[in-house]
Amino acid sequence: MSVTHVPEADVLRRQDPELAEILLGERERQATTLQLIAAENFISPAVLAALGSPLANKYAEGYPGARHHGGCEIVDLAERIAVDRARALFGAEHANVQAHSGSSAMLAAYAALLRPGDTVLALGLPDGGHLTHGSPVNFSGRWFDFIPYGVDAETGLIDHDQVRTLARGHRPKAIVCGSTAYPRHIDYAFFREVADATGAYLIADAAHPIGLVAGGAAPSPVPYADIVCATTHKVLRGPRGGMLLCGGALAERVDRAVFPFTQGGAQMHTIAAKAVAFGEAATPAFAVYAHQVVANARVLAAALEGEGLSVTTGGTDTHLITADPAPLGVDGRTARGQLAAAGMVLDCCALPHVSGTDVTAAHARGLRLGTAALTTQGMREEEMARIAALLAGVLRDEIETRKARDEVRELTLAFPPYPG
Repeated sequence: MSVTHVPEADVLRRQDPELAEILLGERERQATTLQLIAAENFISPAVLAALGSPLANKYAEGYPGARHHGGCEIVDLAERIAVDRARALFGAEHANVQAHSGSSAMLAAYAALLRPGDTVLALGLPDGGHLTHGSPVNFSGRWFDFIPYGVDAETGLIDHDQVRTLARGHRPKAIVCGSTAYPRHIDYAFFREVADATGAYLIADAAHPIGLVAGGAAPSPVPYADIVCATTHKVLRGPRGGMLLCGGALAERVDRAVFPFTQGGAQMHTIAAKAVAFGEAATPAFAVYAHQVVANARVLAAALEGEGLSVTTGGTDTHLITADPAPLGVDGRTARGQLAAAGMVLDCCALPHVSGTDVTAAHARGLRLGTAALTTQGMREEEMARIAALLAGVLRDEIETRKARDEVRELTLAFPPYPG
């Protein structure tokens, strides 16, 4: 689809030309820059169609067969399909697909299992944890007593001995395993063992790897965790939203924690789009895609290290890479700006065991990037090596911004996000 002819923009042009230009501008930005943000992807035209469907008009508080509004017979069908497909895709006894986001899913999991003041063990933010893992600026850090565990200073891998020691010493009500910037697989069996030994619930934050799980390219947390929280975008390639997976014994508690405790009316157009994405993720083609995402990430990580960046843990098992650009003479925030000007869009992140007490500076030290969107565009190992060389060349001032921008445009023209 041409970036200058977008059907939805044609409708907006007549009604609201100002917003139409913004829509076209964002389409142009996405189509002419490299999307290296690990949490982003390109959804299919079918998912886009569901998001823009008449289901957006329907108010549907409650669950199928037990709504607080009339006229929900049709949207009930959509939600039942989404739930059934999620359960089948992930082998879960129960699925809740109403969560508006991954953070909403985490809030609901805590609400289902905990009370304010309870102790929770989770990966610390500087080591790759998420805001919902106890940040003082987030509800989690204000309502619960979070104890952070970390990663080994030399390997960058989760310190399992520390996890076991902290769990024995604090006897948490729940243990959270999962991250927003940890590039290796989580050992869910280990966390289940520790949780059982200390009488804790186990909550898996699988927002990043859940798409890889769907494609058989990462281990599943479902057999081990009491509740699995996830997003439906990222590698899963669905609409922006969240979901929860659990066993039948916790199904009612999870559902009531989502509605009526933490949310109101479900977004039925988004739920329908989730159903479409779950259906797409169940296909052999998606499994091929998921494995290519990982193959691309491994090549990109190795190439970045070869170019002089310090890659956390020495590589990746997933779609996600974290790296320190300091060996090239820049920090993460400076690097992000330079790369954005050259058409390469990625994030800053904290790096484990960075010296100093300035939290803001620590969170701007590293780079976090991923391969989900690039792989959706059809790029493979050859393009990953080329992107790594381009990225490092920009940071070393060996490649001018204008020249780099031209090379990025060449790549995006060869691999458009929405061809045809």
